[in-house]
Amino acid sequence: MQKRLVRKLDLENAISEIPLHPAPKAHLEQYTITPQVAAEMLYIATYVNDDIIDKTVVDLGCGTGRLVIGAALLGAKQTIGVDLDKVAIGLAQKNAENMGVEEKMFWITADLDAIHGTFDTIMQNPPFGVRTRRADRRFIEKSLELGDRIYSIHKGSKHNRGLIKRLRSGGTRCIPTQPSPFLERFIGKHGGRIRGVYAMMMEIPYMFDFHSKKKHRFVVDLYVIDGRHTSKS
Repeated sequence: MQKRLVRKLDLENAISEIPLHPAPKAHLEQYTITPQVAAEMLYIATYVNDDIIDKTVVDLGCGTGRLVIGAALLGAKQTIGVDLDKVAIGLAQKNAENMGVEEKMFWITADLDAIHGTFDTIMQNPPFGVRTRRADRRFIEKSLELGDRIYSIHKGSKHNRGLIKRLRSGGTRCIPTQPSPFLERFIGKHGGRIRGVYAMMMEIPYMFDFHSKKKHRFVVDLYVIDGRHTSKS
């Protein structure tokens, strides 16, 4: 039986062994979440809010499986990865086997609209809507429909210089911050309720022809949200 990970460093190291997508598609904004951000996200879900251990966890737009495999390593009861890209799903399945958690995993190659039901926890690193306008909104709406609790990464809203300096210095990886007014309204309009927002630094390598730098560092916000079912109770 796979031993449940407890230390954040062990989780980060395990996630770092899960490779990037070898041929990401720009129009899908397939930027793989970094091990550092994934570990922080999963640790908040697991040890701050008790939303992973013995829970059903779904990753919408799972890519190569970093978040959902991480959830399995932390003790999720059942995990489901969903992605349109059959290549990504095939890689995620192999990665789960390599990590020894394949018995907990289910993989679905499908659009968001094909997923129905209610699950304990939704994890997602959705497209920011830069290449396809409003792509992020579909993920928010669907996650609110499916999940009791949602953990969703979004492009950082305007942050003060002091906060950004602290993140860039490496002295801290995760800082509580305020939600984007737009996302706060949008989530509330669709039946959700924001419990907290955490700013983190994300780094992506050169991936597409339109990129101008070898690496790009930017702030992302992790939203912790009560879904429609939870916010009504």
